[in-house]
Amino acid sequence: MAVNFIPDGYHTATPYLILKDAAAAIQLYTQAFGATELMRLPDDSGNIGHAEIRIGDSVIMLADEAPDWGNHGPRSLGGTPVSIMLYVEDADTTFNRAVEAGAKALRPMEDKFYGDRAGTLEGSVRPSMAHRHAHRGADVRGDTAAF
Repeated sequence: MAVNFIPDGYHTATPYLILKDAAAAIQLYTQAFGATELMRLPDDSGNIGHAEIRIGDSVIMLADEAPDWGNHGPRSLGGTPVSIMLYVEDADTTFNRAVEAGAKALRPMEDKFYGDRAGTLEGSVRPSMAHRHAHRGADVRGDTAAF
């Protein structure tokens, strides 16, 4: 009998976020995106050593920074080249709910030439993690050189 090397409910690639305040991020993601907290493992100092949330059908793992282990979050590093794209049914409502929950709008919601309606957010815990919300529905049209 073959063993499934991917745990049930997970996908092949799973983001793992290292943050300055993982507990605040979990709270923001719960309020803004309807995340469900699956687990939280505090370390001896009370920081989050490992946590998992589910947004839609995707699990995101996260933890507090642990400099002694070489784990530094975006705030400590001065930014991040990473963003997470969330596909949601109602991008405008989700975007506005995230702002009301404390996220900072970096780019407003707008219709993109490639068919998405998207905006970019940064969490109030300042992980410098950009979150995008998009809703596909239009045909791709326009000059792709602008992309």
